[in-house]
Amino acid sequence: MAERNKAIPAAYLFFEKDGKYLIARRVNTGYQDGVYQVPAGHVDEGELPSEAAVREGMEEVGATINPKDLALFHVSYRPKHDNTDNRVDFFFKVSKWKGEIVNAEPHKCDDLKWVSLDKLPKNMTLHIKEAFRGLKEQTFYKEIDFSLLKKNGLYTLK
Repeated sequence: MAERNKAIPAAYLFFEKDGKYLIARRVNTGYQDGVYQVPAGHVDEGELPSEAAVREGMEEVGATINPKDLALFHVSYRPKHDNTDNRVDFFFKVSKWKGEIVNAEPHKCDDLKWVSLDKLPKNMTLHIKEAFRGLKEQTFYKEIDFSLLKKNGLYTLK
């Protein structure tokens, strides 16, 4: 019998304000440092993706989010392509929160800024680029396959 997939779930927050989206540049994490993504994190054991999104919003940018204000707009799947496992990513759009957006993790983020969909930086993590494409094209699901991972230099397994 084949072993069951043990994909790791993660939740991502696409904060939207005045037609712009919040992005953060990674630093000191050991994974794609110097590259932009959005506030995000793994879904902890016993936690739902929406709960992880709410938690990460507070931890990373100081935002208090009502779970009812989260709108799931995209889901993606990435196969194992490095020393981590398969990934299932849940992307939530949020346009309403309490508190001022701040860089609450300066040891993991060295730049926080608002950008429009047509002015996204080139140095952005692949799955975030694909989620922004999903947002723009209203595509709910995307499988990021090996060929796309290899094309972008992200497949590191031998």
